[in-house]
Amino acid sequence: MELQRKTVRDIELRGQRVVARVDYNVPLDAEGRVGDDLRIRETLPTLRHIVDHGAALVLMAHLGRPKGKVLPGMSLKPVAGRLSELLGRPVIMAPDCVGAETERMAAHLNPGEILLLENLRFHKEEEANDPEFARQLAAMGEVYVNDAFGTAHRAHASTEGITRYMKTSVAGFLMEKELNAFHTLLAAPRRPVLAVLGGAKVSDKIGVLKSLLRVADSIFVGGAMANTFLLAKGLSVGLSLAEPGSVNTAREAMAEASRLGKELLLPVDVVTARDLIPGSPTAAVPVEAIPADAKIFDIGPRSRELVYSACAKAGTVFWNGPMGVFEVPPFDEGTTATARALAAATSAGAVTVVGGGDSGAAIEKAGLAKAVSHLSTGGGASLELVEGRALPGVDALEAR
Repeated sequence: MELQRKTVRDIELRGQRVVARVDYNVPLDAEGRVGDDLRIRETLPTLRHIVDHGAALVLMAHLGRPKGKVLPGMSLKPVAGRLSELLGRPVIMAPDCVGAETERMAAHLNPGEILLLENLRFHKEEEANDPEFARQLAAMGEVYVNDAFGTAHRAHASTEGITRYMKTSVAGFLMEKELNAFHTLLAAPRRPVLAVLGGAKVSDKIGVLKSLLRVADSIFVGGAMANTFLLAKGLSVGLSLAEPGSVNTAREAMAEASRLGKELLLPVDVVTARDLIPGSPTAAVPVEAIPADAKIFDIGPRSRELVYSACAKAGTVFWNGPMGVFEVPPFDEGTTATARALAAATSAGAVTVVGGGDSGAAIEKAGLAKAVSHLSTGGGASLELVEGRALPGVDALEAR
Protein backbone atom coordinates (compact mmCIF):
# COMPACT_ATOMS: atom_id res chain seq x y z
CA MET A 1 0.00 0.00 0.00
CA GLU A 2 2.90 2.35 0.68
CA LEU A 3 3.77 4.22 -2.48
CA GLN A 4 6.41 2.25 -4.38
CA ARG A 5 6.29 4.60 -7.33
CA LYS A 6 8.50 7.48 -8.39
CA THR A 7 7.27 10.97 -7.53
CA VAL A 8 7.92 14.44 -8.92
CA ARG A 9 10.87 14.82 -6.54
CA ASP A 10 12.64 11.90 -8.30
CA ILE A 11 12.81 13.45 -11.79
CA GLU A 12 14.36 16.40 -13.61
CA LEU A 13 11.71 19.03 -14.32
CA ARG A 14 13.60 22.04 -15.69
CA GLY A 15 12.70 22.78 -19.28
CA GLN A 16 10.01 20.08 -19.40
CA ARG A 17 6.31 20.34 -20.16
CA VAL A 18 4.50 18.42 -17.46
CA VAL A 19 1.01 17.01 -18.00
CA ALA A 20 -0.60 16.48 -14.60
CA ARG A 21 -3.87 14.74 -13.82
CA VAL A 22 -5.60 16.36 -10.85
CA ASP A 23 -8.97 15.76 -9.23
CA TYR A 24 -10.86 19.04 -9.42
CA ASN A 25 -14.31 17.47 -9.34
CA VAL A 26 -15.49 20.11 -6.87
CA PRO A 27 -18.97 21.45 -6.05
CA LEU A 28 -20.07 24.73 -7.62
CA ASP A 29 -22.47 27.09 -5.85
CA ALA A 30 -25.58 28.72 -7.33
CA GLU A 31 -23.45 31.52 -8.81
CA GLY A 32 -21.17 29.01 -10.52
CA ARG A 33 -18.25 29.56 -8.13
CA VAL A 34 -16.23 26.83 -6.46
CA GLY A 35 -18.10 25.92 -3.28
CA ASP A 36 -15.44 23.73 -1.65
CA ASP A 37 -11.82 24.06 -2.77
CA LEU A 38 -10.26 21.30 -0.60
CA ARG A 39 -9.30 19.16 -3.59
CA ILE A 40 -7.72 22.15 -5.31
CA ARG A 41 -5.78 23.20 -2.21
CA GLU A 42 -4.46 19.68 -1.67
CA THR A 43 -2.69 19.73 -5.06
CA LEU A 44 -0.89 23.04 -4.51
CA PRO A 45 2.36 21.52 -3.14
CA THR A 46 2.72 19.43 -6.31
CA LEU A 47 1.90 22.30 -8.66
CA ARG A 48 4.27 24.70 -6.92
CA HIS A 49 7.08 22.13 -6.97
CA ILE A 50 6.66 21.64 -10.72
CA VAL A 51 6.62 25.32 -11.72
CA ASP A 52 9.24 26.34 -9.16
CA HIS A 53 11.60 23.80 -10.72
CA GLY A 54 11.38 25.38 -14.15
CA ALA A 55 8.68 23.35 -15.88
CA ALA A 56 5.61 24.42 -17.83
CA LEU A 57 2.45 22.78 -16.52
CA VAL A 58 -0.62 21.41 -18.31
CA LEU A 59 -3.42 20.36 -15.95
CA MET A 60 -6.13 17.79 -16.77
CA ALA A 61 -9.29 17.29 -14.72
CA HIS A 62 -12.98 16.49 -14.93
CA LEU A 63 -16.08 17.99 -13.33
CA GLY A 64 -19.37 16.19 -12.83
CA ARG A 65 -20.83 13.60 -15.17
CA PRO A 66 -21.48 15.25 -18.55
CA LYS A 67 -21.37 11.80 -20.22
CA GLY A 68 -19.48 12.91 -23.31
CA LYS A 69 -21.47 16.08 -23.91
CA VAL A 70 -20.28 19.68 -23.70
CA LEU A 71 -22.31 21.20 -20.85
CA PRO A 72 -21.41 24.83 -20.02
CA GLY A 73 -22.50 24.33 -16.39
CA MET A 74 -19.72 21.75 -15.99
CA SER A 75 -16.93 23.85 -17.46
CA LEU A 76 -13.70 24.06 -15.46
CA LYS A 77 -13.49 27.85 -15.93
CA PRO A 78 -14.53 28.56 -12.31
CA VAL A 79 -11.82 26.14 -11.17
CA ALA A 80 -9.20 28.00 -13.22
CA GLY A 81 -10.22 31.22 -11.49
CA ARG A 82 -10.02 29.74 -8.00
CA LEU A 83 -6.72 28.00 -8.72
CA SER A 84 -5.26 31.27 -9.98
CA GLU A 85 -6.27 32.96 -6.71
CA LEU A 86 -4.73 30.20 -4.60
CA LEU A 87 -1.46 30.12 -6.55
CA GLY A 88 -1.16 33.86 -6.94
CA ARG A 89 -0.37 33.50 -10.65
CA PRO A 90 -2.42 33.31 -13.87
CA VAL A 91 -3.95 30.00 -14.94
CA ILE A 92 -4.69 29.93 -18.67
CA MET A 93 -7.93 28.19 -19.66
CA ALA A 94 -7.90 26.00 -22.77
CA PRO A 95 -10.98 25.82 -25.04
CA ASP A 96 -10.91 22.00 -24.95
CA CYS A 97 -8.77 19.17 -23.63
CA VAL A 98 -7.65 18.01 -27.09
CA GLY A 99 -7.46 19.52 -30.57
CA ALA A 100 -5.12 21.72 -32.59
CA GLU A 101 -5.74 24.95 -30.67
CA THR A 102 -5.21 23.31 -27.27
CA GLU A 103 -2.04 21.57 -28.49
CA ARG A 104 -0.77 24.91 -29.81
CA MET A 105 -1.40 26.58 -26.44
CA ALA A 106 0.40 23.78 -24.62
CA ALA A 107 3.37 23.89 -27.02
CA HIS A 108 3.84 27.63 -26.48
CA LEU A 109 3.84 27.53 -22.67
CA ASN A 110 6.90 29.05 -21.03
CA PRO A 111 8.52 27.62 -17.87
CA GLY A 112 6.36 28.52 -14.87
CA GLU A 113 3.17 28.97 -16.92
CA ILE A 114 0.05 26.88 -16.23
CA LEU A 115 -2.65 25.76 -18.68
CA LEU A 116 -5.86 24.07 -17.47
CA LEU A 117 -7.55 21.86 -20.06
CA GLU A 118 -11.32 21.87 -20.34
CA ASN A 119 -13.40 19.09 -18.77
CA LEU A 120 -12.04 15.70 -19.89
CA ARG A 121 -15.46 14.10 -19.64
CA PHE A 122 -16.87 16.35 -22.33
CA HIS A 123 -15.41 13.53 -24.46
CA LYS A 124 -16.79 10.01 -24.02
CA GLU A 125 -13.36 8.67 -25.01
CA GLU A 126 -11.98 9.66 -21.59
CA GLU A 127 -13.94 7.13 -19.55
CA ALA A 128 -13.67 4.57 -22.37
CA ASN A 129 -9.85 4.79 -22.07
CA ASP A 130 -9.68 5.31 -25.82
CA PRO A 131 -6.06 4.87 -27.03
CA GLU A 132 -6.19 7.68 -29.61
CA PHE A 133 -7.68 10.10 -27.05
CA ALA A 134 -4.95 9.10 -24.56
CA ARG A 135 -2.32 9.72 -27.25
CA GLN A 136 -3.72 13.19 -27.90
CA LEU A 137 -3.53 14.01 -24.19
CA ALA A 138 0.05 12.74 -24.09
CA ALA A 139 0.95 15.10 -26.94
CA MET A 140 0.57 18.03 -24.51
CA GLY A 141 3.91 17.33 -22.85
CA GLU A 142 6.85 15.04 -22.10
CA VAL A 143 6.33 14.14 -18.42
CA TYR A 144 3.15 12.80 -16.79
CA VAL A 145 2.25 13.31 -13.13
CA ASN A 146 -0.80 11.71 -11.54
CA ASP A 147 -1.94 13.61 -8.44
CA ALA A 148 -5.60 12.60 -8.73
CA PHE A 149 -6.11 10.02 -5.99
CA GLY A 150 -9.88 10.46 -6.31
CA THR A 151 -9.81 8.94 -9.81
CA ALA A 152 -6.92 6.49 -9.36
CA HIS A 153 -9.36 3.56 -9.12
CA ARG A 154 -10.55 4.20 -12.68
CA ALA A 155 -8.63 3.05 -15.78
CA HIS A 156 -9.43 6.11 -17.88
CA ALA A 157 -7.48 7.72 -20.71
CA SER A 158 -6.09 10.44 -18.41
CA THR A 159 -5.20 8.08 -15.54
CA GLU A 160 -3.98 4.88 -17.20
CA GLY A 161 -4.02 5.10 -21.00
CA ILE A 162 -1.83 8.20 -21.21
CA THR A 163 1.08 6.49 -19.44
CA ARG A 164 1.65 4.28 -22.50
CA TYR A 165 2.60 7.35 -24.54
CA MET A 166 4.74 9.26 -22.03
CA LYS A 167 8.48 8.77 -21.50
CA THR A 168 8.09 9.43 -17.76
CA SER A 169 5.05 8.83 -15.51
CA VAL A 170 5.25 9.58 -11.78
CA ALA A 171 3.07 10.40 -8.78
CA GLY A 172 2.38 13.80 -7.24
CA PHE A 173 2.69 14.63 -3.56
CA LEU A 174 -1.04 14.27 -2.85
CA MET A 175 -1.06 10.77 -4.33
CA GLU A 176 1.95 9.92 -2.18
CA LYS A 177 0.31 11.39 0.93
CA GLU A 178 -2.94 9.47 0.37
CA LEU A 179 -1.29 6.10 -0.23
CA ASN A 180 1.07 6.45 2.71
CA ALA A 181 -1.84 7.35 5.01
CA PHE A 182 -3.73 4.21 4.01
CA HIS A 183 -0.56 2.14 4.30
CA THR A 184 -0.28 3.28 7.93
CA LEU A 185 -3.94 2.44 8.49
CA LEU A 186 -3.87 -1.02 6.93
CA ALA A 187 -0.32 -2.30 7.40
CA ALA A 188 1.11 -0.63 10.49
CA PRO A 189 -1.72 0.86 12.58
CA ARG A 190 -1.48 2.04 16.18
CA ARG A 191 -3.77 -0.25 18.15
CA PRO A 192 -6.52 -0.69 19.04
CA VAL A 193 -8.04 0.05 15.61
CA LEU A 194 -11.64 1.25 15.32
CA ALA A 195 -13.55 1.48 12.04
CA VAL A 196 -16.74 3.55 11.86
CA LEU A 197 -18.82 2.68 8.80
CA GLY A 198 -21.99 4.40 7.66
CA GLY A 199 -23.91 5.02 4.50
CA ALA A 200 -26.92 3.40 2.92
CA LYS A 201 -26.19 -0.12 1.72
CA VAL A 202 -24.52 -3.19 3.17
CA SER A 203 -24.18 -4.51 -0.40
CA ASP A 204 -22.02 -1.48 -1.33
CA LYS A 205 -19.60 -1.91 1.56
CA ILE A 206 -19.54 -5.60 2.43
CA GLY A 207 -16.12 -6.00 0.79
CA VAL A 208 -14.79 -3.08 2.83
CA LEU A 209 -16.36 -4.48 5.99
CA LYS A 210 -14.80 -7.90 5.46
CA SER A 211 -11.37 -6.35 4.84
CA LEU A 212 -11.67 -4.19 7.94
CA LEU A 213 -12.55 -7.23 10.05
CA ARG A 214 -9.00 -8.44 9.37
CA VAL A 215 -7.46 -5.09 10.35
CA ALA A 216 -9.72 -3.48 12.95
CA ASP A 217 -10.24 -4.55 16.53
CA SER A 218 -13.76 -3.14 16.56
CA ILE A 219 -16.23 -1.80 13.99
CA PHE A 220 -19.22 0.45 14.57
CA VAL A 221 -21.86 0.23 11.85
CA GLY A 222 -24.25 3.17 11.58
CA GLY A 223 -26.36 4.89 8.95
CA ALA A 224 -28.96 2.98 6.97
CA MET A 225 -26.43 0.12 6.75
CA ALA A 226 -27.14 -0.56 10.41
CA ASN A 227 -30.84 -1.11 9.69
CA THR A 228 -30.04 -4.28 7.75
CA PHE A 229 -27.92 -5.53 10.66
CA LEU A 230 -30.80 -4.80 13.05
CA LEU A 231 -33.07 -6.88 10.79
CA ALA A 232 -30.45 -9.64 10.91
CA LYS A 233 -30.74 -9.57 14.72
CA GLY A 234 -34.49 -10.06 14.46
CA LEU A 235 -35.48 -6.46 15.22
CA SER A 236 -38.07 -4.39 13.38
CA VAL A 237 -36.94 -1.18 11.68
CA GLY A 238 -40.41 0.14 10.84
CA LEU A 239 -40.55 1.80 7.42
CA SER A 240 -36.81 2.54 7.37
CA LEU A 241 -34.50 2.07 4.43
CA ALA A 242 -32.97 -1.43 4.65
CA GLU A 243 -31.86 -4.31 2.44
CA PRO A 244 -33.81 -7.46 3.31
CA GLY A 245 -31.86 -9.25 0.57
CA SER A 246 -28.61 -8.59 2.45
CA VAL A 247 -29.75 -9.89 5.85
CA ASN A 248 -27.82 -13.14 5.41
CA THR A 249 -24.74 -11.15 4.42
CA ALA A 250 -25.08 -9.11 7.62
CA ARG A 251 -25.46 -12.29 9.68
CA GLU A 252 -22.35 -13.75 8.08
CA ALA A 253 -20.41 -10.58 8.88
CA MET A 254 -21.50 -10.73 12.53
CA ALA A 255 -20.55 -14.40 12.71
CA GLU A 256 -17.15 -13.69 11.14
CA ALA A 257 -16.53 -10.88 13.64
CA SER A 258 -17.34 -13.25 16.48
CA ARG A 259 -15.08 -15.96 15.05
CA LEU A 260 -12.17 -13.51 14.75
CA GLY A 261 -12.75 -12.11 18.23
CA LYS A 262 -13.61 -8.67 16.84
CA GLU A 263 -16.26 -6.35 18.28
CA LEU A 264 -19.02 -5.40 15.83
CA LEU A 265 -21.01 -2.56 17.39
CA LEU A 266 -24.47 -1.40 16.29
CA PRO A 267 -26.64 1.54 17.37
CA VAL A 268 -28.46 1.05 20.64
CA ASP A 269 -30.91 3.86 19.94
CA VAL A 270 -32.03 5.79 16.86
CA VAL A 271 -33.78 9.01 15.88
CA THR A 272 -37.05 8.39 14.06
CA ALA A 273 -39.62 10.53 12.26
CA ARG A 274 -42.56 10.00 9.95
CA ASP A 275 -41.09 12.12 7.13
CA LEU A 276 -37.71 13.50 6.06
CA ILE A 277 -38.72 17.13 6.51
CA PRO A 278 -36.76 19.76 8.44
CA GLY A 279 -38.58 20.55 11.65
CA SER A 280 -40.76 17.43 11.58
CA PRO A 281 -41.44 15.80 14.99
CA THR A 282 -38.69 13.35 15.97
CA ALA A 283 -38.22 10.74 18.67
CA ALA A 284 -35.12 9.01 20.02
CA VAL A 285 -36.05 5.41 20.76
CA PRO A 286 -34.20 2.19 21.68
CA VAL A 287 -33.60 -0.09 18.70
CA GLU A 288 -35.93 -2.63 20.34
CA ALA A 289 -38.83 -0.15 20.22
CA ILE A 290 -38.86 1.37 16.74
CA PRO A 291 -42.47 2.28 15.80
CA ALA A 292 -43.92 0.34 12.89
CA ASP A 293 -44.97 3.54 11.09
CA ALA A 294 -41.70 5.47 11.59
CA LYS A 295 -38.41 5.73 9.74
CA ILE A 296 -34.87 5.83 11.13
CA PHE A 297 -32.93 8.92 10.03
CA ASP A 298 -30.02 9.07 12.51
CA ILE A 299 -28.30 7.32 15.38
CA GLY A 300 -29.55 8.33 18.83
CA PRO A 301 -27.86 10.08 21.78
CA ARG A 302 -26.73 6.87 23.49
CA SER A 303 -25.27 5.58 20.23
CA ARG A 304 -23.34 8.84 19.79
CA GLU A 305 -21.88 8.32 23.27
CA LEU A 306 -20.94 4.78 22.25
CA VAL A 307 -19.05 6.09 19.20
CA TYR A 308 -17.34 8.77 21.30
CA SER A 309 -16.26 6.21 23.91
CA ALA A 310 -14.96 3.81 21.25
CA CYS A 311 -12.97 6.62 19.58
CA ALA A 312 -11.51 7.70 22.94
CA LYS A 313 -10.07 4.21 23.49
CA ALA A 314 -8.69 3.78 19.96
CA GLY A 315 -5.13 4.23 18.73
CA THR A 316 -6.33 4.45 15.12
CA VAL A 317 -9.78 5.36 13.76
CA PHE A 318 -11.03 5.00 10.18
CA TRP A 319 -14.35 6.63 9.32
CA ASN A 320 -16.33 6.30 6.11
CA GLY A 321 -20.00 7.08 5.70
CA PRO A 322 -22.52 9.30 7.54
CA MET A 323 -24.47 8.11 10.57
CA GLY A 324 -27.75 9.49 9.25
CA VAL A 325 -29.29 11.79 6.65
CA PHE A 326 -26.76 14.49 7.52
CA GLU A 327 -27.92 16.83 4.73
CA VAL A 328 -31.22 17.44 6.58
CA PRO A 329 -31.17 18.89 10.13
CA PRO A 330 -31.72 17.70 12.80
CA PHE A 331 -30.67 14.34 11.35
CA ASP A 332 -27.08 15.56 11.04
CA GLU A 333 -26.44 15.35 14.77
CA GLY A 334 -25.12 11.79 14.82
CA THR A 335 -22.71 12.47 11.96
CA THR A 336 -21.52 15.74 13.54
CA ALA A 337 -21.02 13.95 16.87
CA THR A 338 -18.88 11.37 15.06
CA ALA A 339 -16.76 14.14 13.53
CA ARG A 340 -16.25 15.63 17.00
CA ALA A 341 -15.36 12.22 18.41
CA LEU A 342 -12.62 11.80 15.77
CA ALA A 343 -11.30 15.31 16.45
CA ALA A 344 -11.12 14.58 20.18
CA ALA A 345 -9.38 11.26 19.53
CA THR A 346 -6.83 13.01 17.30
CA SER A 347 -6.02 15.60 19.95
CA ALA A 348 -5.55 12.73 22.42
CA GLY A 349 -2.92 11.14 20.16
CA ALA A 350 -4.88 8.77 17.93
CA VAL A 351 -4.29 8.48 14.17
CA THR A 352 -7.56 9.32 12.42
CA VAL A 353 -8.35 8.75 8.75
CA VAL A 354 -11.55 9.98 7.10
CA GLY A 355 -12.31 8.21 3.83
CA GLY A 356 -13.62 11.13 1.80
CA GLY A 357 -17.06 11.16 0.21
CA ASP A 358 -19.99 12.10 2.45
CA SER A 359 -17.99 11.67 5.67
CA GLY A 360 -15.40 14.07 4.29
CA ALA A 361 -18.14 16.57 3.42
CA ALA A 362 -19.61 16.15 6.89
CA ILE A 363 -16.36 16.76 8.75
CA GLU A 364 -15.76 19.86 6.64
CA LYS A 365 -19.29 21.05 7.37
CA ALA A 366 -18.53 20.64 11.07
CA GLY A 367 -15.41 22.77 10.66
CA LEU A 368 -13.16 19.92 11.78
CA ALA A 369 -11.34 19.01 8.55
CA LYS A 370 -8.01 20.10 10.02
CA ALA A 371 -8.66 18.37 13.34
CA VAL A 372 -8.09 14.83 11.98
CA SER A 373 -4.86 13.17 10.89
CA HIS A 374 -5.88 12.60 7.28
CA LEU A 375 -8.94 13.64 5.29
CA SER A 376 -8.92 11.72 2.02
CA THR A 377 -9.85 13.44 -1.24
CA GLY A 378 -11.16 10.19 -2.74
CA GLY A 379 -14.24 8.40 -1.43
CA GLY A 380 -14.43 5.58 -3.98
CA ALA A 381 -10.66 5.22 -4.30
CA SER A 382 -10.18 5.02 -0.54
CA LEU A 383 -12.82 2.29 -0.22
CA GLU A 384 -11.30 0.22 -3.03
CA LEU A 385 -7.89 0.63 -1.41
CA VAL A 386 -9.23 -0.57 1.94
CA GLU A 387 -10.95 -3.45 0.17
CA GLY A 388 -7.59 -4.53 -1.24
CA ARG A 389 -8.27 -3.75 -4.89
CA ALA A 390 -5.61 -2.50 -7.29
CA LEU A 391 -5.68 1.14 -8.37
CA PRO A 392 -4.99 1.29 -12.14
CA GLY A 393 -3.91 4.93 -11.95
CA VAL A 394 -1.18 3.98 -9.47
CA ASP A 395 -0.11 0.70 -11.05
CA ALA A 396 0.56 2.52 -14.35
CA LEU A 397 3.24 4.75 -12.79
CA GLU A 398 6.96 4.00 -12.80
CA ALA A 399 8.29 1.84 -9.99
CA ARG A 400 10.69 3.50 -7.60
